[in-house]
Amino acid sequence: MEFLLHLSQISTNMKVEYFDAVVVDIQDESPAVKRFYFKMPAIMEFRFKAGQFVMLDLPIEAKFTNRSYSIASAPSTDNIFELCIVLKEDGVGTPYLWQNIRVGSIVKCSAPLGKFTLPETIETPLCFIGTGTGIAPLRSMIYDIYNRGITHQEMYLVFGNRLVQDVLYRKEFEELAAQHPEFKFLPVLSRETPNTWQGLNGYVHPIYMDIIGGQKVPIVFYLCGWSNMVREARDKLRELGYDKTNLKFELYD
Repeated sequence: MEFLLHLSQISTNMKVEYFDAVVVDIQDESPAVKRFYFKMPAIMEFRFKAGQFVMLDLPIEAKFTNRSYSIASAPSTDNIFELCIVLKEDGVGTPYLWQNIRVGSIVKCSAPLGKFTLPETIETPLCFIGTGTGIAPLRSMIYDIYNRGITHQEMYLVFGNRLVQDVLYRKEFEELAAQHPEFKFLPVLSRETPNTWQGLNGYVHPIYMDIIGGQKVPIVFYLCGWSNMVREARDKLRELGYDKTNLKFELYD
């Protein structure tokens, strides 16, 4: 998925420098999602904060040729990062990636951008709410917390999808939850039946409301995914009194 927020402003008001990134691996994560691994050139030190995104400048016929994708991997020192991208068949950006990009391909890529990031210190529980490939920046944040040994309290990952096959990174999140009791992985599906799914059914909203007991409690929310979900969750949480200090979000198309 691609960002809805400020793409036109980025394209017209901000000069973005691009570098030649090499595709070093491509993996199928689901029938419609691929994991693309890029390596930036050794001449630059590719450092990013968990939750940030990059822009790819693609040779496509469109008003704007750049597309923004959240980084799905945690920060590292090897200049390699992962993008988790869903095919948008009626678009022009992702069909180009699917049809033309292979291991060894060179893609024009920006330096990391964005302010959808973790605080310097974590003083309250965290609730990550994602849908679809909106899981990407949330995954980056969660692994960054564990990789750097950041002191934290309870962490909840409420992950909404339609079908079982859509639950990206399911096995690794289940393993992470088994290893760390304070991390709760809560996948919820809207189009599966009890015959095919014994987990949570429906949408994400009742799940995070249950976590907080339907009232404002000390917790920080990170929302990312389908625009309708993010807007509805944002509005519900604002009604309870959450504001920009404890409610962070990023919209996807």
